[in-house]
Amino acid sequence: MKRLVSVATVLGLGVTTPVLAQIAVPNEAGVAMGHLHYRVRDVEANARFWMRLGGERTSSGESVVIRFPGVLVFLDTGETTGGTEGSILNHMAFRVQSLDTIAEAGFDVDRTRSSGITNVFTPEGERIELFDDTATNLGFTLDDGGINPVTQRHNRPLAVPILSHHLHLYLIEDAVEEAQRWYTEMFGGVPGMRWRYDAVDLPGINFNFSHNPDAGGAPTQGRMLDHIGFEVENLEEYCQTLEGRGVDFDVAYHRGVDDVGRALLTDPWGVSIELTEGLRGL
Repeated sequence: MKRLVSVATVLGLGVTTPVLAQIAVPNEAGVAMGHLHYRVRDVEANARFWMRLGGERTSSGESVVIRFPGVLVFLDTGETTGGTEGSILNHMAFRVQSLDTIAEAGFDVDRTRSSGITNVFTPEGERIELFDDTATNLGFTLDDGGINPVTQRHNRPLAVPILSHHLHLYLIEDAVEEAQRWYTEMFGGVPGMRWRYDAVDLPGINFNFSHNPDAGGAPTQGRMLDHIGFEVENLEEYCQTLEGRGVDFDVAYHRGVDDVGRALLTDPWGVSIELTEGLRGL
């Protein structure tokens, strides 16, 4: 009942972006974007970077967590084989209300790129793409031509200072349609186009797919962005559903000492995905 009231309230107000530092309301399948899990050499330096972007610091077990509207950023100490450059998952992007505000926070904003778009870099060189509302390539259109109240967030001015926007997969084989279909079917995503990219939208994140045969295509596990996470309602049952659809789990469903349910899988192209139930309250 609590979820139904929450969804009705959100839709009734015409607002589908989460309030500050809150995972988005799940879709009908019970899935929403949950977290990004980074392995870094210097956790404190990286935490300061993410907080300067507008995140709020908290913790979960031994992990430092930076909360943003739509996504949690987990930071743990570790050595990696590289950043997202060269990985199947090439980059993460956020929307911000103004790149001027980002510049005022001390970031180097490249004004030579297309209007309203820049990159900023973590202390260890990880590229994060930023868009403000002057960018012309933020919008999302549904494949069926309809209107979805959740995906409409991409087509409205930003109501919060910063919001998770998209993850971009660079597929080294020509599997864009297959990847779009897989994310749609496995997680209840909404297929469409973000600008010129085939995409799938989930609450809190938009997945973009490009065919880039020279992009590297390394699996995410062991990279700086080691895995992404979805927060899922009724996770144990959901895992059984995915198994019925042919998904093999790297780590089966279990509940840890922190009482958070978890399971780990890898998509057909090498993106490691942790499913969780219990991070929403962070």
